[in-house]
Amino acid sequence: MLKKFISLIILAALAVTGLAGCSSTKEQGAAEAKEKQPIIVQGPMPIEAEKLAGHLEDVKEEKSGSFVFYKGKLEGYPVIVAKTGKGMENTAAATAVAIEKYDPAAIINQGTSGGHDPELNVFDIVLGERTVNLGSLKTGALNEGEGIEPKEWIPMDLMASEGSAGEDPDAENIRYFEGDEGLLAAAKAVKGKYEKGKVVEGTIGSADVWNNEVDRINWFHEKYGTSVEEMEGAAGAQIAAAYDVPFLGIRVLSNNKVNGGQYNPDTAKANQAYVLEVLKEYITTK
Repeated sequence: MLKKFISLIILAALAVTGLAGCSSTKEQGAAEAKEKQPIIVQGPMPIEAEKLAGHLEDVKEEKSGSFVFYKGKLEGYPVIVAKTGKGMENTAAATAVAIEKYDPAAIINQGTSGGHDPELNVFDIVLGERTVNLGSLKTGALNEGEGIEPKEWIPMDLMASEGSAGEDPDAENIRYFEGDEGLLAAAKAVKGKYEKGKVVEGTIGSADVWNNEVDRINWFHEKYGTSVEEMEGAAGAQIAAAYDVPFLGIRVLSNNKVNGGQYNPDTAKANQAYVLEVLKEYITTK
């Protein structure tokens, strides 16, 4: 009788231990699922965002102001495609909202762009080793009637100090935002899957300006080392840097004024297909 009683106690203890272990495993699994931070992919216009959003599973659409966030999963990992709208202000605001709301693991800003490098053609893709604001400039001091000298304008780094940029000599430098090494590594790892053009590392320039003057484009290419220009990336990079969130720009050439490359809207779709491969690769590292 005593032996039977001891056996029952042992079995009960094992059952409790098993239940505790099961409960602990469930809690651990729930914690791991909760800890997965989403990756955010930004696209300014519908043609630069919605194709990619269509590849996500279990998509829920959320809005904040004029910004649209398509929340879903890619191969079981949370991904959010953000339609930011065009321009630096829209992108900066959409990036801040997304970071505060979703606490992302990383941000990819992608879409179309105009070429600055004569060696690049329509459908080629530039990975933003660096991103730079081309609209933050300080003019020379010229009096009335002395004209306009845009080639003499100098960079103005608004992040150089908290005082007046006009008083700080450090503010007269070019501010580059470096692309995240982990995101760059993932993007380079899948270069071979893109067959519509070259994939190169370079400098992405951004501003609320649409440059069609070839001499002006050449000036930026020589002075800033720009490969392409668009109207969003540097704003997203600046806000991501403020929150210490990994960031990478990925831009496809939709046209190239300096070598006669004509605009092709199909480049937006091609870029999103490539970014999808980058996401799949990056997810494997998370």
